[in-house]
Amino acid sequence: MLFFLSLSRPAACFTMEKTDMCNSSMVSTSHDVEESWDDEFQQLVQTLPKDKSFTGMNLYFFQGFWCPSIVLKAVISCQKHFQAFDSDILIATLPKCGTTWLKALTFATLYRSQFARENNPLLTYNPHSLVRFIDYDFYLNDTCPDLENCTLYQPRLFSIHLPYASLPTSIKDSNCKIVYLCRNPMDTLISFWSFFSRLRGEGFEPVSLDEAFEMFCQGINEFGPFFDHVLGYWRASQEKSSKILFLQYEDLKEDINSHLKKLAMFLGVPFTEEEEKQGVVEEIAKNCSFENMKDLEVNKKGAQTFGYPQETFSGKTKTFVIPREAFFRKAKTGDWSNYLTPSMVDRLEKLIQEKLDNSGLTFKLFSKTSKDITST
Repeated sequence: MLFFLSLSRPAACFTMEKTDMCNSSMVSTSHDVEESWDDEFQQLVQTLPKDKSFTGMNLYFFQGFWCPSIVLKAVISCQKHFQAFDSDILIATLPKCGTTWLKALTFATLYRSQFARENNPLLTYNPHSLVRFIDYDFYLNDTCPDLENCTLYQPRLFSIHLPYASLPTSIKDSNCKIVYLCRNPMDTLISFWSFFSRLRGEGFEPVSLDEAFEMFCQGINEFGPFFDHVLGYWRASQEKSSKILFLQYEDLKEDINSHLKKLAMFLGVPFTEEEEKQGVVEEIAKNCSFENMKDLEVNKKGAQTFGYPQETFSGKTKTFVIPREAFFRKAKTGDWSNYLTPSMVDRLEKLIQEKLDNSGLTFKLFSKTSKDITST
């Protein structure tokens, strides 16, 4: 089953030496408040356009993007209640655009002075356990969680898939920083399709690449349309370069060291001359590389649980789990050329040119096509 959904009694949360991530303050609001919110939510849902993505997930068209049904209530809750600190760091991505990699790189860079190199938590924890989603984790079971001391290290580091326009107001209005990573649409499509096809269980018909391609081109995918999501952050980064660092997956693959330095500078923790001499930059790049992370025991077995199993007034909670090894497929640029037909490539090239027109944004395809797709 896609995103195996579990309704169960609360279980122990992810814990580590320095803190107990699940504490008594992280409980649901009162019975009356939750029931009132449920009524309001159900009324809203009835008004929203609905579709089903090629992943098999129900989507609602909310605020101009396709929101997965499982997380819609959490999205609205975090929009209403999340209070950003000026010191917060937020990782923003579309699914399957390098989220796991960026979480690892940002965590290792931002907190490198707070643990011994040989005790790097990334050696024993999946990046999704160390950098939690605001919506998919904290707000999935709690309309108003206490996030004051919810992260292991300081400053707080979160992640999110929401489009820029739909971010909580406090994120946009505060001095917190956003690191955004995008990937060329052709590789994003193939990674999306491969990932979710793999997770579809018994009872779910496999989705053909033709079907997935058509829906992707129409913009019907989780947190899509793709181009709206990317351009939203791109334009915001042009206006607020000190707040938003816009990165591209292909650039990191080409030259990870220089982009790690750029990331560290943006985060306010630039590498010192001594660190560079000691090879700290190269060490972080190696530790966070696809090959290294894929080979770690913690990422080869077990499953990643999303959604803290917090107590609700009904005594039930919902979580969903994904096998950790599913987050590590190929991490190649240009893999789309092994899947897309010439007619598909032609259609996507035209769509890219149309959507990026006059934006100043360029996608690197590194493929069998004769050119990269650029905007004018």
